[in-house]
Amino acid sequence: MLVEDVQPYGMWCAVWDFEVSSELSIGESVLTELQARAVTDGVALRVGLVLEQNGAILLLQRDEYPSTRSPLNLPGTIVRPGERLSTAVARALYEETALTVVDIQRHLGSFDYLDNAGKPVRREHFAVGVAATGPIRLSNYFSYRWVPLDGELPVTPSIRAILSGYRS
Repeated sequence: MLVEDVQPYGMWCAVWDFEVSSELSIGESVLTELQARAVTDGVALRVGLVLEQNGAILLLQRDEYPSTRSPLNLPGTIVRPGERLSTAVARALYEETALTVVDIQRHLGSFDYLDNAGKPVRREHFAVGVAATGPIRLSNYFSYRWVPLDGELPVTPSIRAILSGYRS
């Protein structure tokens, strides 16, 4: 079912709301529990997404001319107040890449940090399946790369730990 997700300032983004398959995904109850735990812990919630294709994962590059130390990013977003976690996952990938999530396959873990204003944030990570891996149309990033999982991953240590768990 297609759901129109109303954005501030009158903009909207169409995202797919989907039934999660109990055979292939983690299920809505896991997502609901993760979201409730964030509320109980008093942390803002963000999502990070791992999309794999032929042994490589999709990573996004923010700047046109990054320094050699500039890490790449997983697709992700802030979970809006009152938004279901499954909707935030689908919205994140669609808004950043124009790819459509068809399944949230598994929870990969999380880490907590303080945002630039010093407020606590929890970033939950999920492996997702998509309808197709292209074409990719970026909105908030300059470029993207499919980076092999068996090589050196140009990401932050926190993301590297999530991806290490994903590999095993």
